[in-house]
Amino acid sequence: MAAQYGPHRWSAGYHADDQPDAFRGAKFTVTDLSGARFVDCDLSQVKIVDSWLVGVDISGYIDNFVINGVDVTEYVATEFARRHPERVQLEQVRTADDFRAMWETVEGLWTATVARAERLPEAARHERIDDEWSFVETMRHLVFITDSWASRTILDQELPFHRLALPQTAYNPADAATLGMEVDASPSYDEVMDARTDRMSVVRGILTDLTDADLGRLCTRTPAPGYPEEDRPVWECLAVVMDEECEHHRFAVRDLAILEAR
Repeated sequence: MAAQYGPHRWSAGYHADDQPDAFRGAKFTVTDLSGARFVDCDLSQVKIVDSWLVGVDISGYIDNFVINGVDVTEYVATEFARRHPERVQLEQVRTADDFRAMWETVEGLWTATVARAERLPEAARHERIDDEWSFVETMRHLVFITDSWASRTILDQELPFHRLALPQTAYNPADAATLGMEVDASPSYDEVMDARTDRMSVVRGILTDLTDADLGRLCTRTPAPGYPEEDRPVWECLAVVMDEECEHHRFAVRDLAILEAR
């Protein structure tokens, strides 16, 4: 058993226009795309020729990334690992003890980061930077991740969703409402952190008595309606939880730095 990461898409996509592949194979010639934003998009095999890429910011799964004939994939991976050793630790998770150690790392990261957030005014914790989720929204999303990938799959609870849980932007809003999530709610920071603290204890509880044999047990319930109907082993569900924790911690720290600088 090994936690593997790559181009597999975990999320349940929802497209209001019902045309998610409208631009597949499209060709843009002498087109002004300055300021464009691509969110949760599949850009595999995209080729950009004789174009201006100035001030470009890219985040996501990267492989075979070539710029002006130079494959920069290894450089990016090495530098990313240096800056985020928790990612290296996560990639090396194999046993139940490894998962417990990984969760201790996750909790340590968030303890320090929450302390930073709490030194800011309440309004700042609700503020979005560059239209990304605010700190409060990030906490709400991690509540959803625990509810879907831990409580619903591993613990086999049909409706574990907290009303303040926030699914990914592409999730069908009608499904979210049916599951009891109030996506448009405007809770206080304290309300959200109460839910977040409770959900972190759920993961800790799962890990407490986890054995290596448990890791291969198949979970038959999907994380939420709209996700692919397939069995998932416990280790995969836990790996998704911890992957989301690491990624959103990275985003939160990035945005907190901007808020603090003000």
